Amino acid sequence: MTRREAREELFRMVFEMSFKTAEELDETLGYAREERMIDDEYIFTSLVGIYDNIEYIDARISENAKSWKVERISKASMSAMRVAVYEMLYASLNYRIAINEAVELVKKYDDEKAPKFVNGILNKIAEAEGIKTANE
Repeated sequence: MTRREAREELFRMVFEMSFKTAEELDETLGYAREERMIDDEYIFTSLVGIYDNIEYIDARISENAKSWKVERISKASMSAMRVAVYEMLYASLNYRIAINEAVELVKKYDDEKAPKFVNGILNKIAEAEGIKTANE
């Protein structure tokens, strides 16, 4: 499985978790391993990392989504941004790659206006966290 394919599977699992409670994470991981035959450590480590830091990640998204309540953001866009913010802040992925991958995911799974919206929020987060200027 390529990193892009793994990231897309991670996105799907984060999307799936947006309909569940955090307590159901272990169930989701078990189902992925047993029924969906997923055995990629990047996916599992990242999914757990996202949910270990979900409050911080969602707060960054909320702070930078000016005049948008998180509840109004589509689950697909939220899922893509959660993956990207996690990768930028906790997995040390270059912010450009994380943002580009999130934009590509929402192009595939969300509304036509979503890529620009997601790109804008993620760039603001990269700036606010000092990631953008550190990597320039």
